[in-house]
Amino acid sequence: MKINWNYPTTVWVGENRVNQLYEACKNLDITNPLFVTDKDLINLSFIKKIIAENSKKLNELNVYSNFGGNPIGENVEEGVDEFKKKGCDGIIAIGGGSALDVGKAIGFMSAQKRPIWDFEDVGDYWKRAIVDKIPPIIAIPTTAGTGSETGRASAIINKKTGVKKIIFHPKILPSIVILDPILTLELSPRLTAATGMDALAHNLEAFCAPNFHPMADGIALEGMRLIKNSLLNAFKNGTNIEARQNLLAASSMGSTSFQKGLGAIHSLSHPINSQFNIHHGLTNAIFMPYVLTYNKSSIEKKIVAICDYLDLEKNFESFLQWILDLRISLKIPNKLSDVIDCSTLDLDQLSQMALEDPSTSGNPKKVKKKDFKTMYEYSISGKLFR
Repeated sequence: MKINWNYPTTVWVGENRVNQLYEACKNLDITNPLFVTDKDLINLSFIKKIIAENSKKLNELNVYSNFGGNPIGENVEEGVDEFKKKGCDGIIAIGGGSALDVGKAIGFMSAQKRPIWDFEDVGDYWKRAIVDKIPPIIAIPTTAGTGSETGRASAIINKKTGVKKIIFHPKILPSIVILDPILTLELSPRLTAATGMDALAHNLEAFCAPNFHPMADGIALEGMRLIKNSLLNAFKNGTNIEARQNLLAASSMGSTSFQKGLGAIHSLSHPINSQFNIHHGLTNAIFMPYVLTYNKSSIEKKIVAICDYLDLEKNFESFLQWILDLRISLKIPNKLSDVIDCSTLDLDQLSQMALEDPSTSGNPKKVKKKDFKTMYEYSISGKLFR
């Protein structure tokens, strides 16, 4: 299957569409791109092949890969320096969420005079940006989770404060996205699980967010259905092309729908990700049932609607049990204490960071600092809200 979409941006979908990367560059008048991927992917054979093939076609293909998961502001600054030094005119970002976030941020910041933190997703900060010199961005995900390829933001850690910041501007949205399931076939079961649960968290929190956005609701519902039907299949059989394609679509749908809002799952995750360098999708999966049960009184009707669409028994408990069973099947740890040493955690500090996270405003139930502290405590002990 090969098909093109035009929402929320130009999206080329199907097997081996990455072979049309040069065509995408031509469409955007990119002749000297900066190829952005992370330090782990740069040595993989399929990445080397993409670089080699397109280096022959383009005038020049420069590479920046000096970063890993949970990138920091200095990574973006270094990439911007490379972009300018090499006279680049576009970005090709390929990899998981971190690589896509860094690539998008490099493209955006290459046109700016202010520091990156001046564009945090707060109020109208995005209006500070210089927009006429932002270069075109091509995004190619190799995981199906963050949906960064169809997002208008990048998640970057401020090393000085240890806080993960959401850098937002509409022009950060890539001009062309390539969703090629072939690039996800070698994804390990562990990463398939974590990224798939990340996509589920995006669609779930978007649907439960209190704002009026029926378009986002419809996208989020179908995104959850695709995940329900495909995540376990891809986890058990990584070469299942249809499942891999469905998960890529669901991932992009999650980031498209969460412009409606996110919630406390992400608020709890971001401080842990920034301080412990743990995969974002994994922490989202761990926190999911604790936040669901905390929010129950405010989301029960919406959860019943989800159950109806997903062919589950139409009550909150059946949905919660599906989540718990899915995590077991995917070998997702039940508690935060299963993945990090929680004995020295400063829960007051983490709770304050969670409270200040931009995602908190989208939670369907009002959350105070003490509530976040309780959620952290429950996620450590394994106790659910009842």
